[in-house]
Amino acid sequence: MLQTPGEQSPIEGPPVPPSEETRGCLFALSQPPLMFFLAVIGTLLVITAVHDLYRW
Repeated sequence: MLQTPGEQSPIEGPPVPPSEETRGCLFALSQPPLMFFLAVIGTLLVITAVHDLYRW
């Protein structure tokens, strides 16, 4: 289908701004379930490191 110079194709439209702000990595790290998970993993790593270093 040929287009006249004043027509826009369905693909070429005006840019639509995003409805929500993009959120980065710091937003993901601020979520409580992830922080609890990372705290548990970190605690287990510290406990195993202390156990390996100082065998009582």
